[in-house]
Amino acid sequence: MAGFRNGRGRDNRPPQQQHRPQQAPYGYEAPPQAYPQQQWQQQPPRHQQQPYGEPEYFGDPHGQHPQQHAAANNPGHTQMFSVDDPYGQAGGYQAPPVPTGPRLPWKALLSGIVLRPADTFLRMRDHAVWAPALTVTFLYGLLAIFGFDQAREEVLNATLSNTIPYVLMTGVGFVVAGLILGAVTHTLARQLGGDGAWQPTVGLSMLIMSLTDAPRLLFALFLGGENALVQIIGWLTWLAAGALFTLMVSRSHDLPWPKALGASAIQLVALLSLIKLGTL
Repeated sequence: MAGFRNGRGRDNRPPQQQHRPQQAPYGYEAPPQAYPQQQWQQQPPRHQQQPYGEPEYFGDPHGQHPQQHAAANNPGHTQMFSVDDPYGQAGGYQAPPVPTGPRLPWKALLSGIVLRPADTFLRMRDHAVWAPALTVTFLYGLLAIFGFDQAREEVLNATLSNTIPYVLMTGVGFVVAGLILGAVTHTLARQLGGDGAWQPTVGLSMLIMSLTDAPRLLFALFLGGENALVQIIGWLTWLAAGALFTLMVSRSHDLPWPKALGASAIQLVALLSLIKLGTL
């Protein structure tokens, strides 16, 4: 009895064996309270645990460790990416950039505007064409005065000392008008979302203005500006100028054709009223 009072003999088993669950008799299930609480139940949730060298694929995405974000950039890991939209976030049309070739010589440039306008405008969208543009427009202005009946009579009836300054001033006036109208076209194209340079746009617009009116001017020199055939040719060449202006602005500024036509509208109306209708 003394041994039981002193605590000896109650349970001399090691501490690890004192809490070992007893087996239930065969055919009976042990009550739930007979099983001790396991240690893994006391651990914090998975998303609060520190990683042990393995990326966490499940759980709360907001509870991921910063190292897991850095691991997304390493090979073998998946990372979200975005695809560039050619129409942009604002929905505006943006054509992909197209590489251009070297500058065309002036002969290939002039013939290309008439025979291969699309390729020529795309090729020259990054090159200034001041030399051929100023030269062709000035020569066109020198002859344009003879395409109007009243102006031609005044020039032919005047003395040579008065005719030369008058003709030269007309040539310079056409150059200045071409520069102003080309600048207006370029400004409107940029306002509509274009990305082209102003020098190629202005220079090419001057060449289009002069080259498209050359057939009408050729017949007007012999038949007069009021002739019916000259008027018909003038309307046809004006439509051709509209098509070339639209194509040039579309290639030079990466714009769809409705916006390119809108950017060229003021220049087309000015050419129609000043040159084609003979109100210059």
